[in-house]
Amino acid sequence: MSRPAITKVGLQIPGYSFPGTMDHQLFDRVVEMARTAEANGFDSIWTMDHVHQIASVGEPDEPILEAYTTIAALAAVTSTARLGVLVSCNGFRNPALLAKMVTTIDVISKGRAMLGIGAGWHEEECRAYGMEFQTTGERLKALAEAVQICRAMFTEDAPRFSGTYHRIDEPINVPGPINPEGPPILIGGGGERVLIPMVAKYGDACNFFGAPATVRHKIDVLEKACAAVGRDSGQITKTWLGHAIITDSEAEAQEGLERLGTLLGRAPNAVRGFALCGTREEVRRQIAEYREAGAEGLIVTVLDPGDLEHLRLVGTTLREAMDD
Repeated sequence: MSRPAITKVGLQIPGYSFPGTMDHQLFDRVVEMARTAEANGFDSIWTMDHVHQIASVGEPDEPILEAYTTIAALAAVTSTARLGVLVSCNGFRNPALLAKMVTTIDVISKGRAMLGIGAGWHEEECRAYGMEFQTTGERLKALAEAVQICRAMFTEDAPRFSGTYHRIDEPINVPGPINPEGPPILIGGGGERVLIPMVAKYGDACNFFGAPATVRHKIDVLEKACAAVGRDSGQITKTWLGHAIITDSEAEAQEGLERLGTLLGRAPNAVRGFALCGTREEVRRQIAEYREAGAEGLIVTVLDPGDLEHLRLVGTTLREAMDD
């Protein structure tokens, strides 16, 4: 039986570099963004789990706030949007403690928390912070154990789990989540051999990027993986992640694609699968293609996060298209 999508239109906050904004004013700007977003069509707000800025967003020494303390603070100053991290790096935190943190955010927000989690990939910041960076296979196996621990922490009293990488021995998570089923768990990544089957077994949501044909292929793989474990794929929200650039002209759209291409290290025409870009009408047509491919939720970033007018335009346009 299908479940309602955990999000239709989400905003990911990728960076905190606001021209003319002093460090002590950064969070005030983030609050403005979050409140503007939830008043204009966005039903979820996400941070990235990085402690150094990544190349696809900006320079490594740009301002960046820690993901979970930021989301916890936003839980107290927002009222309707779901809140999560897209996605938590499993290697950053003990999974039982992570589940406790997400549960606390759920209590603060009165049931709006989500857990986004992935294997992690940014080796440079792990090394800089003195964290172990395991092989890809080890990180994926550790992720599968962590997801099971988090689910148990959300739904069981004093659970036990003993794995190769993680273990718990009757931790107490009181107060528990607002919803007895716990915050929904989104597992990030599109790997077809390990990650997508992991979503089929343990996830409430997944997140893919790329052109509509790529998303359709990933969902096909997910549906087969669900069938293999006897699960209804309708229980899993399928989301797409990309940029949103809404313009008044083709020239402005091309300028936006050139900026995005510079960040991603790709030619402007090669980044169209990573962005909704064009006039409102063109973006609505692009959204229809993603919906036809099976995407139930869109999570977007914007090139200028401090541009609240553009954020309003993006939110209302995407929401109208997703509600049609």
